[in-house]
Amino acid sequence: MRVLFTAPAAAGHIFPMVPTAQALRSAGHQVLFAGSAPLEMLRSTGLPVTEIGDGSTIGDAFRRVTQNEPRYVAKDRTTEEILKLAALGFAEHGRATIDGLLRLAADWRPDIVVQESFQAGAPLVTAKLGIPTVVHNFGVMPGLPMVGQLAEVLADEYRAHGLTGPAESTVLDVVPASLGGDGTGWRVRYVPFNGGGTVPADLLGRSERRRIAVTLGTVLTEYAGVSPIAWLTEQAAEVDADFLLAVGDTDLAPLGTLPDNIRPLPWTPLAQLLDASDAVIHHGGSGTMLTAAVAGVPQLILPQGADHFINADAAEARGFALRADSSTVDAALLTRLLDDRKLREAADGMQTEIADMPSPAALVADFEQLHRGQR
Repeated sequence: MRVLFTAPAAAGHIFPMVPTAQALRSAGHQVLFAGSAPLEMLRSTGLPVTEIGDGSTIGDAFRRVTQNEPRYVAKDRTTEEILKLAALGFAEHGRATIDGLLRLAADWRPDIVVQESFQAGAPLVTAKLGIPTVVHNFGVMPGLPMVGQLAEVLADEYRAHGLTGPAESTVLDVVPASLGGDGTGWRVRYVPFNGGGTVPADLLGRSERRRIAVTLGTVLTEYAGVSPIAWLTEQAAEVDADFLLAVGDTDLAPLGTLPDNIRPLPWTPLAQLLDASDAVIHHGGSGTMLTAAVAGVPQLILPQGADHFINADAAEARGFALRADSSTVDAALLTRLLDDRKLREAADGMQTEIADMPSPAALVADFEQLHRGQR
């Protein structure tokens, strides 16, 4: 069986798909990942990769549709407004992948296409060629509504190929039903994939002194730097814990002189970092929130834009995360993050709920059945 994976070139969209691709390849099936520029992130997965698109990036696409520098932080916008803009940008990015995907499908002849829900070109291609499709979601947000929104933006392209819209597809959710997703197809346990990286030896286990990891994901810092955690230097100094600051090579100068209990880290795989942490503070990205949920650590979410508000709503409703605006974080809230018993119990409960879900390996048989049903 040949399975073609495709997603926009962003960690939050690619990384949740990697365990599924690895499971299929480990079972003896051929896997190929079609991605747009830049390909460095895809190459780091260890999967075979081919390039589609015109060489432009997601950022280039958003600059074209907004006619200016795209704004990632969107606290003043509704979720509907954020998703509408997302559909415009990702449709613009996906438009350039249609011809390349058509050629690739003709040459490689995949039996199944696994597309991330924001890959706008793939539903057109699979509908035109009649290839079974799995829409691979990346978190709490349901994917099928976005597939529909992207198709509406690309209505002219669908008509040009004699199509009225996407064909039916199977949905693969990576969250428990209690957190969200589409809920119309398969569910799989979220398995964190954070890319490679060196883990400091002293972070391979818990410490006698409590630790709070602080991260802003892979995209937010490009637009906002460390401004969402401008409070960190002053407030952390008043908390009896160490803070593991994991923001890669982002400029820390705006934070001023760091107190002794803040430790900046180079790129460190998040799952391993959270294994050594007692809590985490983050922006609300799906990959970060779900990696923390798998680790069973309490979370403080500071939503900024994208799907952050959707994720924060779901986490807060399930009780395993606190939520705050960056401007309101103080030492008392940080201490509560460490000491709140109900918060920790809810985090333990979500960890168990995720662990009880099928693993990616368990879904290989479903993929094989989907293939057999199309013969």
